[in-house]
Amino acid sequence: MKVKVISVLEDNYMYLVIEESTRDAIAVDAAVPKRLLEIVRKEEVVLRAILTTHHHWDHARGNEELARLCPGLRVYGADERIGALTHKVTHEQELTFGAIRVRCLFTPCHTSGHMCYFMWEDGSPDAPALFSGDTLFVGGCGKFFEGTAEQMYINLTQILGALPKETKVFCGHECTVRNLKFALKVEPENEIVKKKLAWAKQRDDEDLPTVPSTLQEEFLYNPFLRVTEEPLQKFTGKTDPVEVLRTLRTEKDNFKKPKERPNPQAMLAFDWGLFSPFLEKK
Repeated sequence: MKVKVISVLEDNYMYLVIEESTRDAIAVDAAVPKRLLEIVRKEEVVLRAILTTHHHWDHARGNEELARLCPGLRVYGADERIGALTHKVTHEQELTFGAIRVRCLFTPCHTSGHMCYFMWEDGSPDAPALFSGDTLFVGGCGKFFEGTAEQMYINLTQILGALPKETKVFCGHECTVRNLKFALKVEPENEIVKKKLAWAKQRDDEDLPTVPSTLQEEFLYNPFLRVTEEPLQKFTGKTDPVEVLRTLRTEKDNFKKPKERPNPQAMLAFDWGLFSPFLEKK
């Protein structure tokens, strides 16, 4: 099982998972059809199915075009709002693609129909993979658009958090630096957060992805998985894990990156009115 990490749009990831013995492939969150098909051709594989984590356009917008271009393509998901859906899946349903096994894990909160996909190959020495969409990020979790803190707590602790610790985490967005800056605000003494943030900044500077992480690593620096730890409770002023999570999400929603100082020459130009001709309404 080989996973191709594909950066698309502003900060999204879509993935192509290749079954190496048959050269069949499945896509996860096929948002940009042209880019996906370029890689399908380059890898000389046959696209058999799409697994969609949720209906948001930046994860599902390519489904209809791909279904049109690839007759017989199967589209899996848990939400009727997903375009070109052919197979609606349920929690803990298992799928098979050659040697690749997939367990569907229902994680409602970011959207009411969000599904994560846990993949492995029987007898393989390779670690299993989790495609977590917008539920679990490297260093963070998704916004609670259509759900509650109670739901996200169950998602992160009882469903995803219970997977094997060596599981590789492939999430839906590249937002690791921003997430870890918030994590450092929450736990300024956490040396693992500091090291991971420095590493993520370097990856960002080199335009390289920060995925995958591992579930074991996430428990060391992701504040949303550390809600029972004393520093998290001190930061939020709460002791109940759900309330810690709820407060963390509110704090994260309001967290702003430090603003860069404006260019002094530009500020002088504004003061002197040099931009006025361009700003006047026609």
